[in-house]
Amino acid sequence: MNRASTTDRICLALPTNRACSAALSEIAEEAAYAARTFAVEVHLLILDSCDATTRAEHARVVAELPITPKVTVHHFDEAGQRVFLRRAIERSGLAAPERMLDLMLPGDLSYGACTNRAFLIASALGCRSVHRRDSDCTYQVHDGERVFPIHHELASLGRSAAEASAAVTETVLAAAHAHRPVSMVGSSFIGEPSVDIAEIERLDAGVYHDVVSLWGPMDWPEERKRQLVDDSFKGAGTTPFTGDHSTLTLVDPMRVDMSNIGFHHEVYERVPLPPATDTIGSDYFLIHLVHDAALPGVLHNRNIENFYTPFRRTDAGFRAYQMRFVKFLLSMLYFNFVYDRMGSAGPALLDEREHVRGDVISGLLRESADLDTGENIWRLDRVSTAYRKLGGRYTEFADLMDARRGQLLDEARQDAQDFALLIDGWPALVAAVRETGLGSADALGSADGLGSADGLGSAEG
Repeated sequence: MNRASTTDRICLALPTNRACSAALSEIAEEAAYAARTFAVEVHLLILDSCDATTRAEHARVVAELPITPKVTVHHFDEAGQRVFLRRAIERSGLAAPERMLDLMLPGDLSYGACTNRAFLIASALGCRSVHRRDSDCTYQVHDGERVFPIHHELASLGRSAAEASAAVTETVLAAAHAHRPVSMVGSSFIGEPSVDIAEIERLDAGVYHDVVSLWGPMDWPEERKRQLVDDSFKGAGTTPFTGDHSTLTLVDPMRVDMSNIGFHHEVYERVPLPPATDTIGSDYFLIHLVHDAALPGVLHNRNIENFYTPFRRTDAGFRAYQMRFVKFLLSMLYFNFVYDRMGSAGPALLDEREHVRGDVISGLLRESADLDTGENIWRLDRVSTAYRKLGGRYTEFADLMDARRGQLLDEARQDAQDFALLIDGWPALVAAVRETGLGSADALGSADGLGSADGLGSAEG
């Protein structure tokens, strides 16, 4: 597919594994706003891995959406997406095709993998950017109008920083970076914390500090750990939107959230996200890469409003989410190593055309996989001790976690190796889907306008 003829196409993506009819209606409004305000062709991508009954309800909602010019909706289920991925992997000629399929469409929940699928579908459609939202978020309302983040994303993404400076409130960017394109535009959230551990803070602030600080390097000084805890998972607090403010800068990864972000294709078509399963934070890697490679971004204040779904309040939801949090803590042994090296590498993360270099990242990941697991054993010890102080279901979870210690340690290392493998195969996958496009509408499903659509897709959100 010739991208030069389709540079006005964008992909607005909503991954979900839960009932979210209201979110579907709201994101359709954002798609219509984007098409109307910026004269772009919007591909609204709903990646749906819900049960059949919920998917059918979603399909009904999509079918009843008003027709909007220059908006195409794609509502994809897992069966169709597997067809798309198998064809792309076969076309790519990559070795171990079943292994690659498992990394792209694992049997368990994966925040990174569902977004990678959105990236590939966007590339197949010839889109120049992907704009991601989540189904457990809603838009703020100001003066009777929804506050859509895509307003800032489309005002700057892909333009040179020098050109984009006219569309922002302020510029805090070295002149040496002014010729580079804006690669990421994002904001954060208000409302519930992004990680469901607020109960721990209510029960025991000391335990909360001990647990949250574990995602930083073990050798950080206490003051730096305290600052990390203060900054973690709480987004932009609770202050509602009152007016626009945007900054052209190297965006601090702690100030943006993956429910409120847009990436230029030159980033996500070169490096994917980690495909780790049952691990929160596995979809945040590109935010760090854009920052460390000194690629310009825009930080704005059109924050999404985050809320918790009822499942998280159940015993099963509690156990599942706490395990995802522990796996996140263990992943940081490897990612802290990679982030430290990326920060030191600076310009070495870019090739001669100033595009991010996947081979450098995969090399760092393979190096990290050789790290001693002593730091992660220490993390598991600290979590177990902390949770047992809280008692009740936290003690029960600590028992469950301790019984899986060896497995969890092995999975964390394997996740780093799997990410390196996916990065190395990613250029061939992207090339394959750009050549073949999305494929047969009969096989995969799509519809012109915000009307009915069915077919392909899957996601976890």
